[in-house]
Amino acid sequence: MNAPDRYERFVVPEGTKKVSYERDTKIVNAASFTVEREDHTIGNILRMQLHRDPNVLFAGYKLPHPLQYKIIVRIHTTSQSSPTQAYTQAINDLDKELEYLKQAFEDEKNRYEERVKQGY
Repeated sequence: MNAPDRYERFVVPEGTKKVSYERDTKIVNAASFTVEREDHTIGNILRMQLHRDPNVLFAGYKLPHPLQYKIIVRIHTTSQSSPTQAYTQAINDLDKELEYLKQAFEDEKNRYEERVKQGY
């Protein structure tokens, strides 16, 4: 078949950056970030996190083509921030949220296992 190998969806080719940055030449405080080997899952989560930032005027993403495994995230910020700062802050905030979710899950799992051991 003509379908690409499955691993191509996830493995970043050698010599390719995971995230690349391109400043917008027409709009001040706007840029595009190309994220390799990601899809709608990360694109939508990142877009929603960027919308929580009061300094972000616009945040959106697109998947250029179904067989190209990358997303392009566009960010436009106020003069108090830069697209790079907003992107970095969004990634850090998501990392903290996911760490909290992981810890809450593990705590609940441990509580459940403890109840099972006690015969509940």
